[in-house]
Amino acid sequence: MLFCTAVNCMDGRVQLPVNRCLREHFAAEYVDTVTEAGPVGILSADPESPASRSIYDRIDISVTAHLSTALAIVAHANCAGNPISDSDQQHQVESCVVHLRRRYPDLEIAGLWLDEEWTVHLFGAP
Repeated sequence: MLFCTAVNCMDGRVQLPVNRCLREHFAAEYVDTVTEAGPVGILSADPESPASRSIYDRIDISVTAHLSTALAIVAHANCAGNPISDSDQQHQVESCVVHLRRRYPDLEIAGLWLDEEWTVHLFGAP
């Protein structure tokens, strides 16, 4: 069994498209999901805040217990939990990808953006 992990918004509209994308992109059978309202806003505002550490703790459970080999950070248009412009959120995703690659060097890391039509776009800093 191959697991990957998604740090995703709690918005129910993004769950299925993200899971489908990650199962294909990472060739994963299962997607462990860490949800928060606007997680890219939390992680980019202060990567060492208690809220950020809570996200890392849940990622660590996925990596340790399920041997997750890949991680995605997700943001979407019109996010109620991170009500900033699309371009600002996309920059936050890129920043989070860089940070998460440093924190989890053994995992494959991807950034995902969902547009107004709930289409998933994969991107991130190399």
